[in-house]
Amino acid sequence: MPALSALPDLSSLPLPAATALQPIARALDGLDAASLWWLSGYAAGLARAGAAAATIEPASVASAPPRLTVLYGSQTGNAKRAAEALAASAEVAGFALRLLRTEDYPQRELKDERLLWLVISTQGEGEPPEDSLGFVDFLLSRRAPKLPELKFAVLGLGDSSYPKFCETGRQIDARLAELGATRLQPLGEADVDIEIVATPWRQRALEGLQALAAQLAPSAPAPAERSASVVALRPAIAASLHSREHPFKAELLDQTRLTGPGSARDVRHIELSLAGAGLSFQPGDALGVWAPNPSALVDAVLQLTALDGDLALSLDGVERPLRAWLSEHRELTRLAKPLLVALGTVSQHKELQALLQPAEAESLSALLSTHQVIDVLRWWPGAWSAEAFVRALRPMAPRLYSIASSPLAYPDEVHLTVDVVGAEDGDPLRLGIASHQLAELAPGSSARVFIEPNTRFRLPADGSRDLIMIGAGTGVAPYRAFVQQRAAEGATGRHWLLFGARSLRDDFLYQLEWQEALKRGELQHIDLAFSRDAKPRVYVQQRLREQAARLFEWLDGGAHLYVCGSLALGRDVQQTLLDLFSARLGSSEAAHEAIQQLQQSGRYARDVY
Repeated sequence: MPALSALPDLSSLPLPAATALQPIARALDGLDAASLWWLSGYAAGLARAGAAAATIEPASVASAPPRLTVLYGSQTGNAKRAAEALAASAEVAGFALRLLRTEDYPQRELKDERLLWLVISTQGEGEPPEDSLGFVDFLLSRRAPKLPELKFAVLGLGDSSYPKFCETGRQIDARLAELGATRLQPLGEADVDIEIVATPWRQRALEGLQALAAQLAPSAPAPAERSASVVALRPAIAASLHSREHPFKAELLDQTRLTGPGSARDVRHIELSLAGAGLSFQPGDALGVWAPNPSALVDAVLQLTALDGDLALSLDGVERPLRAWLSEHRELTRLAKPLLVALGTVSQHKELQALLQPAEAESLSALLSTHQVIDVLRWWPGAWSAEAFVRALRPMAPRLYSIASSPLAYPDEVHLTVDVVGAEDGDPLRLGIASHQLAELAPGSSARVFIEPNTRFRLPADGSRDLIMIGAGTGVAPYRAFVQQRAAEGATGRHWLLFGARSLRDDFLYQLEWQEALKRGELQHIDLAFSRDAKPRVYVQQRLREQAARLFEWLDGGAHLYVCGSLALGRDVQQTLLDLFSARLGSSEAAHEAIQQLQQSGRYARDVY
């Protein structure tokens, strides 16, 4: 047996500061045993490399290019995946790097950065993702340092259906330049079909990095030559697990309609089996569901475009019948600006041409948010080729649902709270594809699913912490999982639910379960707001105002605050919190800082969509 190299004397090593361990704990949260074992070996390799680097002559160290920092801000995981691909390409090329979520990045280190890639998405009306609020606020503030030594590149992700497309990426790119930093390449702006922009941008970014390295150290070997081996960012075993790219077929166990006959909504409780999937999740995570477009909708689209569904179409090296492209690989219920731009080319309708002008941005946004592909095909018919039509459509995306069950309470199962989109209209061509598929499942039939981790919406590790849970409609789903999990773990912290819906009689989701939780002492307080039962209408944020004394009592005691629901709910609750903190602290600036501290400490989490 070959001799093992000597291990360092661990007793002589200083312990890292608690503040340094916090982002590490957050990053490790939710990893399975195999991943943790892989990471332990990866960390050991880094430690050995660091020890070896300490013996290198100073001249050799100076010849190496600066370490690359790759930051990402992600709401749904797309920016995270794009950043991981960027980091992987740089790592394979031999560059030293670190990959961090923006909320885990020590802002004080920005002044010393030399190479920075940043991938960030834009949400709603030009807002940063939740995990980037603090970083963006810092960068745009007067506290941000001058950055004359920094070289950077920004890849923005967005949806051109919204007027402020890639707004956060644009703000960051402009601000870094304003602070004196130098662009390695122009801002990339990726639409919903991310890879069309991200792939060539990534290649150019890597080429620019390699050119910079050669310029900084022309006599030094290329990074790839200096690195005898390259360690992958993720363990190889990840490819064999069920994932977004390789979903699991989960069988339906049971489903129940939660809303009453008088409700305008059809909300279902769905129970799926994960037996044999090898999937694990935590309360707060989401379940991704891949669903095909309804065949009736595909037929209608083929008829309106006068295209042959049996035509074999090859795109980017992949050949499928046109019907297959439209059924499983392109969005037909979500309208996007690229389709309208292409439609303007093939139809030449003056009304459409006018709508695409910058002055009509708000009208265009309203159209995109309220209508579907089939509508514009009817209004503005045109002569399409199969390739042009498919390229103009958005790529199919999974639908994400907050998980409504605890893995401890229901092992090998996952529960969802699903609002069946379009059920109130009765139009078979306007149904939500995933919600309709789930609602139509019979026991024993299956849906293709995967786990989408949501590390920013998790229970506190300390079971004695209190929870304040604010939600409306199906936004109550993760709180069902929270209370189940804490009861199974024997947590001692209190639970307070603030729930809003339209009516008590027909829309109080999980009413009996919440009443039983109150009786068992698993739920200490519940405040309800049923908007249609009161005049004037009352909403959940008003209940929060009424309970301001309790809110601050709990927060002062270390409670964690959660908000789950629509973007509108998130904005309304945020404004309510600002008002309440302003009244308490005496200024809006102090209120903003206090709320930001709650977010940065992990005690204020939002899952809004």
